[in-house]
Amino acid sequence: MKQTSAYILIEALPGKGIDLVNIIKEIQGVKTVHLVTGPYDVIAFVEAADLKSLGELIVKRIQATGFVARTLTCITVEQ
Repeated sequence: MKQTSAYILIEALPGKGIDLVNIIKEIQGVKTVHLVTGPYDVIAFVEAADLKSLGELIVKRIQATGFVARTLTCITVEQ
């Protein structure tokens, strides 16, 4: 079965970008994570078994860090 993948654009709480990158890179399903400039502070590329698992990864693992102000999820439509 094909995995669901997405880019997660993350706005970190002030001063928490580096801490957030260090936490996110250890989460299972996160393939890459980068500290970036612009309106978002962190961009992560993630893979999950399905859409439900992807949602759980975002809400229960990434947003639950306590360092996230908001996220924007961009699901890939081609591999």
